[in-house]
Amino acid sequence: MNNLDYRLEIAAALKRELGGSHRAIKATMNWTGASERTTKNWLAGTHGPAGVHLIELMRHSDEVAETVLTLCGRSEVAISLELACLRTALVRMLTTADEIIGAET
Repeated sequence: MNNLDYRLEIAAALKRELGGSHRAIKATMNWTGASERTTKNWLAGTHGPAGVHLIELMRHSDEVAETVLTLCGRSEVAISLELACLRTALVRMLTTADEIIGAET
């Protein structure tokens, strides 16, 4: 992996998580405390986050966390993280379904 791959992979992860809108810039700024220019560079893939900014992105973005783990060769950890997120989503959906069914009866 080279630096360009890293930058582009992080940009792609952020776009999957947040889209490409101004909302994505604002959310990334809020998560990391980085400037607008810096976050635009991350989203464009011209620069990649490092240090504390990368940790904050991983804290707030499952997509970034999975991407970093995969880039580190830890895809088994990334898969575990994805399964945990899917389980949480499934529990939410089942709870909502139970509430709807309960309200109808």
